[in-house]
Amino acid sequence: MSVRPNWPVEVLPRASKLMRVLPITSLAIALLACCVTPKVWGESLFVEAESFADRGGWELDTQFIEQMGSPYLLAHGIGRPVDDAKTTISVNEAGEYRVWVRTLDWVARWGASPSPGRFQVLFDGKPLEPTFGTESPDWHWHDGGLVRLGEGDHELRLHDLTGFDGRCDCLYLTTEVDRTTPPPSVDDVLSPWRREQLGLPEKPVTKGPYDLVVVGGGYAGMGAALSAARMGCRVALIQDRGVLGGNGSSEVRVWAMGNIRRGKFPRIGEIIEEFCDHATKSPGRYEEFGDDKKEAIVLAESNIDLMLNHFAYAVDAHDVEKGGSDSKTTRHIDAVRILNTQTGEDLRVTGEMFVDGTGHGWIGEWAGAETDMTDRGRMGMSNMWSWAEADSTKSFPETPWALDLQMADFPYPRDHHGQWFWESGFDLDPINEAEAIRDWNLRAVYGAFNAMKNRDGAADHATAELTWVAYVGGPRESRRIMGDVVLTQDDVVAKREFPDGCVPSTWSIDLHYPKEQYATKYPENPFISYAVHDRRVDRSYGYPVPYRCFYSRNVDNLFMAGRCISVTHEALGTVRVMKTCGMMGEVVGKAASICTLNDCLPRDVYESHLDELLTLLRLPGKARRSAPSSDIVIPDDAMEEASSIGPMLGRKPHDLPGLVIDDRDAIRTGEWKEGTGLRGYVGWSYRYAQENSASAARFETKPEKAGRYRLKIYNQPHANRGTTVPVTLVIAGKTASHLRINQRVTPESGAIDGGEFDLPAGETVSVVISTENAGGLIHIDAIAWELVE
Repeated sequence: MSVRPNWPVEVLPRASKLMRVLPITSLAIALLACCVTPKVWGESLFVEAESFADRGGWELDTQFIEQMGSPYLLAHGIGRPVDDAKTTISVNEAGEYRVWVRTLDWVARWGASPSPGRFQVLFDGKPLEPTFGTESPDWHWHDGGLVRLGEGDHELRLHDLTGFDGRCDCLYLTTEVDRTTPPPSVDDVLSPWRREQLGLPEKPVTKGPYDLVVVGGGYAGMGAALSAARMGCRVALIQDRGVLGGNGSSEVRVWAMGNIRRGKFPRIGEIIEEFCDHATKSPGRYEEFGDDKKEAIVLAESNIDLMLNHFAYAVDAHDVEKGGSDSKTTRHIDAVRILNTQTGEDLRVTGEMFVDGTGHGWIGEWAGAETDMTDRGRMGMSNMWSWAEADSTKSFPETPWALDLQMADFPYPRDHHGQWFWESGFDLDPINEAEAIRDWNLRAVYGAFNAMKNRDGAADHATAELTWVAYVGGPRESRRIMGDVVLTQDDVVAKREFPDGCVPSTWSIDLHYPKEQYATKYPENPFISYAVHDRRVDRSYGYPVPYRCFYSRNVDNLFMAGRCISVTHEALGTVRVMKTCGMMGEVVGKAASICTLNDCLPRDVYESHLDELLTLLRLPGKARRSAPSSDIVIPDDAMEEASSIGPMLGRKPHDLPGLVIDDRDAIRTGEWKEGTGLRGYVGWSYRYAQENSASAARFETKPEKAGRYRLKIYNQPHANRGTTVPVTLVIAGKTASHLRINQRVTPESGAIDGGEFDLPAGETVSVVISTENAGGLIHIDAIAWELVE
């Protein structure tokens, strides 16, 4: 008996994508993995749910393969049953078959009921008697009873009953109908029994060798792959999901934070600028994350083989003995083993250098790298969500199995979205208990929306509709791989200088903790967090994170980029945001090209080729060479180099008439907040202060030429601006004029006319903007002195 793939038209593009990323021999074996099943226990049939020809509304969940052994299909309908998943099976021997279905009751681990993830299995439109997803808190084989099948083709369906995250891993049919012992446990990835059922060869298909193998397609992995490929390396980019971006994809929808293109090497970040999102909220809208754009940018690089829907599950590595009196054994990676999450195919990808961009530090763990993980009080995982107001009344099913919440038990999801602070798992194992953490978050979201719809919030939410809940979790902290430098909070705050400091970290040291206000009912795993910020990080220039945090101290050919780099728990609070992680990847990619060119290892780049690396870090992001030994070409569309405090996104002072003084060069006293939200500003930003706050800003200059000048005060109008903002002109130490200006109205030029004045040459001229009785917020952007002809 075998599964026939029976590819529908709508699946063909997916097959063509496989052709782009696998060699022909690999593709053939991948398709055979869906088609060939050996006979076990008499006549038998093994069907992986992920290989269904039409998944309907079921999602492919690959997050927990390492914990439970396989990808699985998830009926994530947020309360509305999803469309059936269906495929065709071919029966060689007519008869009666016992059906086993691998599934679980996902709330049973907490003793909750009834089971929310219920589904049926249908053969030719007729359901088996049992309802699945109802028996056990663990992944197990649920006995589906007997079905009589004639010889030939039959339709097999998974029919969701609830829309609340039923899940199915695989099905096994056998003619030994009296056998009550379930099939073997398959918790291990590609366990021998599963491998046998899939008809996989004993040895995996080998792909490579590559100069650099990057595992993880988030911002860090993308940055590494693109950077290395443009410097001439042959790169494999392996991603377990069907989209790139990680937390910054449409699946998780965290907006990209961390300032880029600044610091010691303001070219770093230009690659990230090409694909990063500019979402207006977090969670943002699906279309704001540009999944297709990210993939297109990667596919445009001929040096990159992109392997979407491939899960790394092991590495091949060996010991390396170092000579000398201080002999020390290190490890060396030869290949990474990956599972095609759609077909079950087993691949072995070989390379010279490897990048761990998995977040959880999986490649380092399997290779024997020295790692660290904070015991308790880690930052957790978030599953964000959104809701909307419909045009008519909407119902929502009761959720007695969800967390038992009233409106006072959670922060109201204002602006129609549940933000980053819907977070849990602080004291749970972030790796081995990852599925439980995600599921607890789902119970919290569904319990909250149930309170809004069916409990004490019902009167105010008749038209409320749940529109999106992330089933892919956004983790913040787990395993970290130790490098030659372990960055600490003290290093960052004290601005400790490292000779290899390069990636600018500008996010505050931002650590998350359970919020006590909402933890009363669920102290064992609170699901709402708050952030504590150490704001002693320079947000403009950034703290330069050293290169030595980006390679393993004892696996000699392993780089890392992302949240698994060599830092302490506290320092992770500043480096973990996506754009910062992406810049780590850019540095690693360029370092890998030096390794390829000089036949050396990551540590050697620091010890013997640091000047070469620093030179590459000064190149535009679009600079490229065909091979590491080729000449570097800088294309015409390379970005303009930013300053040490970042790219100037506002109007450039040298393009404006007269002598322009930006707010950044003003002498400021008191508290001024920085802003960029109102477009049309000059330079990098503008600033604003509260009325009567004793704040002031002094714009000073010394005109080279005496003459009559017009004072122009650049301003972005807003309804909250002051209408009587005091402006004082001081010439050569004497007060020359007092003005009051209205900052709610500005001419089309963007500047308020402050009048004409005779200015002497070589004398200090000051314009002071202060806050006394200003009639609203005081705004400073730039001033200009324009010579009157």
